[in-house]
Amino acid sequence: MSTPQPAGESGERLVRGPSVELSLAPHARPENDEPDVAANGEIGPTGRPVRHVPEPALIGAHGPATILAVCNQKGGVGKTTSTINLGAALTEYGRRVLLVDFDPQGALSVGLGIQPHQLDRTIYNVLMERTVGIEDVVMQTCVPDMDLLPSNIDLSAAEVQLVSEVGREHTLVRTLRPVMDHYDYVLVDCQPSLGLLTVNALAAADGVLIPLECEFFSLRGVALLIDTIEKVKERLNPKLEITGILATMYDPRTLHSREVMARVVEAFGETVFDTVINRTVRFPETTVAGEPITTWAPRSSGAKAYRALAREVIAR
Repeated sequence: MSTPQPAGESGERLVRGPSVELSLAPHARPENDEPDVAANGEIGPTGRPVRHVPEPALIGAHGPATILAVCNQKGGVGKTTSTINLGAALTEYGRRVLLVDFDPQGALSVGLGIQPHQLDRTIYNVLMERTVGIEDVVMQTCVPDMDLLPSNIDLSAAEVQLVSEVGREHTLVRTLRPVMDHYDYVLVDCQPSLGLLTVNALAAADGVLIPLECEFFSLRGVALLIDTIEKVKERLNPKLEITGILATMYDPRTLHSREVMARVVEAFGETVFDTVINRTVRFPETTVAGEPITTWAPRSSGAKAYRALAREVIAR
């Protein structure tokens, strides 16, 4: 998959080839807010006809896992929410999933009802202590076939300690290797930065899923992330590709959201998932409940959207 190159103003290129207009001047845009429905000729929120994605085939055996890094250096774009709910949706299609909390804030762990500060062992211990194996730390979640490798503030020390380590960029992939045959997908929830921990996640990953808030500054900020992904691919992980860009926090009622969506699709084309995650009060509720939206509100539009996303991820 080719990697587009977004960038800023003042003559910078947004993609390889003709520059893409970043103006938010009004254009006529459809306001369909049901991204999970696929029908011939139906126009989705992306402005493209919604492609039919078939139900994923059943699998006879699990593993080896595909590792996806859920990454964006901008905070508050829906990384953790998307990691939890995509993981839960993948299990509904018979996939076995491991969620990796790779953020010292421990938001992924909190979102699954776990109090990080009460944990004796986390991913930090697996990374930094030879006597601790990943099997000693992995926890079951409330979702069958979805496990969690938790994190807490201790992980912030790992970024400093790893600096002097040999092969420091490949510490995470070495950590995950013993359980790769047990899972079908490993989803790594990255911290909102492009530091050593995020580079570790990219060096271990087969693909990158980029949640992108439908807000103008989020679009501009993807340039730095794309540049980092290309450097990691060139120097550390040749197999790394962008699995897809997921538009989040979309509000079809606002002109701004619709125009940013148009720019995202114009800049990144087929890399953008057909599935779009709308703003809804359901997502904050699920954080308090400590479970994914697929179990908290299984018939909600948000649950349907993440199931549609899971189908697209499997198809890719």
